Amino acid sequence: MDTTDRIKIIPLGGVGEVGKNMTVFEYGDDLIIVDVGLGFPSEEMHGIDLVIPDISYLDDKKEYIRAIILTHGHEDHIGALAFLLPQLGIEIPIYCTTLTAGLVKVKLKERKLIETANLRVISPDDKIIAGSFTIEPYRVAHSVPDGVGLAISTAAGTIVHTGDFKFDQTPVDGRITDFGKIAEFGRRGVLLLMSDCVHVESPGITPSEAAVTQTFDQIFREAEGRIIVATFASLISRVQQVVDVAYRYGRKVVVVGRSLENNVAMGRELGYLDIPENTLIKAGEASKYDPSQLTFVVTGAQGEPMAVLSRIANREHKTLTIQQGDMVIISATPIPGNETAVGNCINNLIRQGADVTYSTIQRVHVSGHASQEELKLMINLVRPRYLMPIHGEPRHLALYSKLAQELGYTVENIFIAENGKVVEVGPNFGGVTGTVPSGAVYIDGSSIGEIGDIVIKDRGLLARDGVLMVVLVADQESGLLVGPADVVSRGFVYVREAGELMDFVKQKVEQRFGDEDLLSDQAGTIRKVKDFVGDLLYMQTKRRPVVLPVVMKI
Repeated sequence: MDTTDRIKIIPLGGVGEVGKNMTVFEYGDDLIIVDVGLGFPSEEMHGIDLVIPDISYLDDKKEYIRAIILTHGHEDHIGALAFLLPQLGIEIPIYCTTLTAGLVKVKLKERKLIETANLRVISPDDKIIAGSFTIEPYRVAHSVPDGVGLAISTAAGTIVHTGDFKFDQTPVDGRITDFGKIAEFGRRGVLLLMSDCVHVESPGITPSEAAVTQTFDQIFREAEGRIIVATFASLISRVQQVVDVAYRYGRKVVVVGRSLENNVAMGRELGYLDIPENTLIKAGEASKYDPSQLTFVVTGAQGEPMAVLSRIANREHKTLTIQQGDMVIISATPIPGNETAVGNCINNLIRQGADVTYSTIQRVHVSGHASQEELKLMINLVRPRYLMPIHGEPRHLALYSKLAQELGYTVENIFIAENGKVVEVGPNFGGVTGTVPSGAVYIDGSSIGEIGDIVIKDRGLLARDGVLMVVLVADQESGLLVGPADVVSRGFVYVREAGELMDFVKQKVEQRFGDEDLLSDQAGTIRKVKDFVGDLLYMQTKRRPVVLPVVMKI
């Protein structure tokens, strides 16, 4: 079977999950990368701040990477770039549109990479040559301006990558999806369509961003106190909507949150935000105005622990506290896995006296992703030979496959992949042909990749059952136990209220190890104590705390 004239498509993130989108395309000795996004930690990832793709597959291929292309400025498509660029190669050309470049620069500046990064601004009408690849961007409407899809061509054929899209006829920035260019690709002939599918569960057509403006207008017209709007830091068009409505009702706007403040400054500088004079004020000036004259735009729409809204909800923010009569608008839909965090945030705000509205009860947010009829239209415009759903969890991928079958595609021509799977397409072939290393790298504070799955599992055990430390003191010469064992508990039982259990553990440990040389094989002793105490505690409590034996010598 001839495999020389095929394009390899290798998702390292964003397929079978929502977030950390990153796809490698290979043809011959040339590679390009589309998007380098991050993901948010799930509830069981205790202490983890962010999740980025595992790029170990590229370790011996870095010299062949010809370009990185970014489809738009959301965190799940650009957020990992500043962390991974030093590993990939700081000299690699990074292509993106003007607003996306502005959002990327904010990230690169934070990591002190802005002076050395090879950032190249493109328009949707440009053509990029990267080794044997020709990339033609085309404009798509999404919830952030300046998004593009891509037609990626080699001698083997053309792949159309939709990016994140919906067919919004009245977007905030007035720039609709380029239907003509998409149809032109279809007329040329397309091997594979890689389609955003995260909103495939929704029938019909996704509502326009204009619907949010109408809801905001009603809320602002009726609100008597302060209005606090939480949104994504990169959602520049949503900030514009808030500013427009606030200005209409004579309100000043205060932006709170470092990332949001940086992005607003950048958006104004590049002309993507039009803010009337004297509408935007600093947080320190807010006390000069009546609550009915104030609107705050803050970060934290996903319930992120360190973002502004969560700190307000937890009474931890140094300047903003909830006042009676405040209206809080959460202008986002929770990313899968964040539902509990967002729910807790809403509950805490309500307990403090705020009136809270969110997408379940009012149209204060609409999806930036295509619904079923738009997905069908994209397929019919492109008319590809093969289909590959991306940017979705397994249920989304499966539903997209069913939708495509309704349009006459066979299961064999629809590739349901997952991260690390190798999909190959060419003039005479299409299918999944292999697997490469993939997965998640955890960012915990300043450490990147130092925390692995074992540590995450240990943190889960600590959170669920706590820790018990067993301290044994041995004679340096004989190795025998000297004095009574000591037991310290944290998060397992409260020692003062569980004295009988602690005494029982001490007694059993002293009986079991009282006549044993604890120092001849100290590692073996620690292992035996750990197993013995673990089994003992499970028999008594049906719980398994983390047991930490310590052997000291005197």
